[in-house]
Amino acid sequence: MNNKIVLDEESQEFQAIKLEWFKKAGNIKSSEELVKFIDHLLNDYEHDYGTMVRAISAMTLATAYMGAAIEGITGFQAGFVMWDFIRWWQYPDNKTGMRLVNYDNMLYPQYYERFSKTISKATWEKLQEEAKKKLEEGLGVDEVRKHWQSIIDGVVPFGYEVE
Repeated sequence: MNNKIVLDEESQEFQAIKLEWFKKAGNIKSSEELVKFIDHLLNDYEHDYGTMVRAISAMTLATAYMGAAIEGITGFQAGFVMWDFIRWWQYPDNKTGMRLVNYDNMLYPQYYERFSKTISKATWEKLQEEAKKKLEEGLGVDEVRKHWQSIIDGVVPFGYEVE
């Protein structure tokens, strides 16, 4: 007999359950609690497409909170964890860098510079190096190859400027 709670990502019930997961994730303090939490999320629910990814997010967050609770980390280190996760989970082949934009900061004039269309000189040089490598490898359709060549030739794309 299946005693799992059937979840529907569109339901109000799931919205409440999801909030409960993330609140609980923030309070995980030991590996025993973590294993119990993960087991609960994986085995007490029947997930759909959207609920499973929320469960994985809650498990990941719980792991980070547990590690931070045991070892203690700074806000700077927490940012490093976030960027490492983003890079290795979603963009393991990234060679030129990434940027995360918090649009809430548009509410405050002191954050003007965070929204300028600039890239660092080091990032620009990495983009040029990668464009050159890709052309040398014979990759890309004609339109993409022309774009890469323009980068190599010093044209900064998409209206950006080099700092």
